[in-house]
Amino acid sequence: MKLLNTYEDRDEADAAAEKLSGEKRLASERDATVVIYNLFGIPSWGNFHRLGMYNLGELKGLLEQRATWQTADQARHAEILATLKTVAKNYGIEVPKHWL
Repeated sequence: MKLLNTYEDRDEADAAAEKLSGEKRLASERDATVVIYNLFGIPSWGNFHRLGMYNLGELKGLLEQRATWQTADQARHAEILATLKTVAKNYGIEVPKHWL
């Protein structure tokens, strides 16, 4: 398990934890007078999508419209993929070939 996201609100953290599949753990820590909730889980594209991270929902919509892409769509796709390649490297996972 790895740290997937942090939250400042307990209810938001609990809701996010419920969305994850596989092992998960929610841990709190106090930083001065603020409590931070760390969400640990299995780093997978499915979990990131369920958490609404890394513009994966937008990527899905772009890929569904791939045949009619305009220049702006191609540029946005490239921006999202650049981010996803960094995420993949950091978490030791691969970007699916059909996203490229």
